[in-house]
Amino acid sequence: MSDLFTAPLPSDPLEALNPKQRAAATAGIADGAPPGPLLVIAGAGTGKTHTLAHRVAQLLRHGASPEQILLLTFSRRAADEMARRVQRIVAQSGRSAATLAAAGFPWAGTFHSVGARLLREYAGVIGLDPSFTIHDREDSADLMNLVRHERGLSAKARRFPLKGTCLAIYSAVVNTQAVLADVLRTGFPWCAEWEDELKALFAAYVDAKQAQQVLDYDDLLLYWSHMAAEPSIGRELGERFRHVLVDEYQDTNRLQASLLYAMKPDGRGLTVVGDDAQSIYAFRGATVRNILDFPARFDPPAQRVVLEQNYRSTPALLDAANAVIGLAEEGFGKTLWSARDGSQKPELVSVRDDADQAAFVIERILARRETGTRLRSQAVLFRTASHSMRLEIELARRNIPFVKYGGLKFLEAAHVKDLLSILRWAQNLRDRVSGFRALQLLQGLGPKTAARILDNVSTAPPGAELLREQPVPEAVRCAWTDFATVVESIGDEACAWPQCAEQAASWYLAQMDRLYEDAAARAADIQQLARLAVSYPGRERFLTELTLDPPEVTSDEPGAPLLDEDYLILSTIHSAKGREWSAVSVLNVVDGCIPSEMSTGSQTEIEEERRLLYVAMTRARDQLELVMPQRFYLTAQSPHGDRHVYAGRTRFIPNRLLDRFGQTSWPVVEPAQRSGLTVEQARLDLAERMRSMWR
Repeated sequence: MSDLFTAPLPSDPLEALNPKQRAAATAGIADGAPPGPLLVIAGAGTGKTHTLAHRVAQLLRHGASPEQILLLTFSRRAADEMARRVQRIVAQSGRSAATLAAAGFPWAGTFHSVGARLLREYAGVIGLDPSFTIHDREDSADLMNLVRHERGLSAKARRFPLKGTCLAIYSAVVNTQAVLADVLRTGFPWCAEWEDELKALFAAYVDAKQAQQVLDYDDLLLYWSHMAAEPSIGRELGERFRHVLVDEYQDTNRLQASLLYAMKPDGRGLTVVGDDAQSIYAFRGATVRNILDFPARFDPPAQRVVLEQNYRSTPALLDAANAVIGLAEEGFGKTLWSARDGSQKPELVSVRDDADQAAFVIERILARRETGTRLRSQAVLFRTASHSMRLEIELARRNIPFVKYGGLKFLEAAHVKDLLSILRWAQNLRDRVSGFRALQLLQGLGPKTAARILDNVSTAPPGAELLREQPVPEAVRCAWTDFATVVESIGDEACAWPQCAEQAASWYLAQMDRLYEDAAARAADIQQLARLAVSYPGRERFLTELTLDPPEVTSDEPGAPLLDEDYLILSTIHSAKGREWSAVSVLNVVDGCIPSEMSTGSQTEIEEERRLLYVAMTRARDQLELVMPQRFYLTAQSPHGDRHVYAGRTRFIPNRLLDRFGQTSWPVVEPAQRSGLTVEQARLDLAERMRSMWR
């Protein structure tokens, strides 16, 4: 990390900023009225977070209070880091605002977490029950499947989309604010014939959520947007949050942009920070148009400040990255530059196939390790998770530890979902998905009995559910009474937090030996979850934030690499955004992989693929290798069957850019030749060694 971000701050914090950063941090700020709309175009590695933290500090120094600042990020960790930086900046300046900053920022968080808090606060005004629960993606898919089955769509003579596809279509419509027909045509053409059935399904899904008092991820933004669209509430929110600052604005979708404009129609007090060249999440509904069109949304247009001094990469690496993104059809013009030393160009490496690609990458990684670059300072990036399979096999064979980003999330582990379903159901007994899962944790209580209990609960008046009196098989009666007592106890508003979480965990831990063969390993997660509960002020906040911003991994995943002295980083390019390493190797930099052959249907898709390569290239500080296998082995490629295909260098690095790169053809040497033996000698030697094992 650059000294820029770790060195002690001077008494005047602005002295730590370069001229463009200083302009972004102070633009329009004066005592009194909020500044006009501001767009900060922050290129990769230009100190975006550093600059945004200084802007918040400047707002505090000019009279804003933390309660008036709404800081929207894309992860809770980013919000926490921003708050820490602001507190450090203001405290070291010795200003009186330090006492305000020390209290923290109550309205710093992700769009979804802030939306959840606002919806609970305004629930009575907009017709929501304040005790609503929030479904994660898997729970939402289960509810979608339940509605799908109830409407007879699972019994169609022709293949109807499965629950995950239905939820993806629904989410795309909500987040892109597009009509269903357009979403089906562009993203799900194989489902277009079911448009009418899907419309009816989604309407029934919405009815089911409202009846059960549950919201899904998309509802948190949708309801917030609709709430802010009410003129009186929109004005109230705009006055309440005099300053709204949004990080990573290039990753927002149309729904997120609409709620910002509803709160800040004239843009006063609105600052957005991002980089159009790093907009790579269209598959989540994000649109680069939000940042490209931002200045013209206002009259006069929003002020624009461009950050171009890069503190991460060498000039040679930036020269190549600038050239690649410079061929984009549209974007804010900027040229990243660096004052660092280093003239080693990024390397285009031609190899024969994916086996040689793996061998080459490992050879380079180990060579750098021997010269002092730790494995953790090196990363291998790829367009799609499957692209690293051959490399993973070879790393395992050579006993080189690695961690791969993009695996199983903490909340996707079955045992974690079990415990959370108990807590969610106790909070909201009409949450059918959570209740259905929680009830079947009891031995001998099956889906029919669970459904009957949920039906009884849903028709009972609130507060009169009487769980212990529900009809259950006599063999289950004793266990049911214990379980119902626990649920009623932890669902009581008088139940202290985190004692109710500990009570639920204690009951569940006693069931784990029966539920899972590897109960001991899974129990560690449950105990960790109970400890984590202590850091939250209450059950509602705990369930909301854990659902919206969960830990990354679980004990279900192999843990050995993290216990090693060092380990290599493998990551998809999407998961690598925002990170950096000393050395980066990018796999399969060929047409068909980058850009993906699945993402070349339109120029919009191709431009995003170009940005994806740019993001990969700008993760490297000192060394960058773009590896290009000449041949791939594909299976089940009807009508031709298994076959080899040949690939060319990615279209994003045409011949006219080659002078920015070094070029290498990695030598292909047969294994027998490496040992000095002929192929026949090697075969005979192997046969003799195999026979000797049994003598």
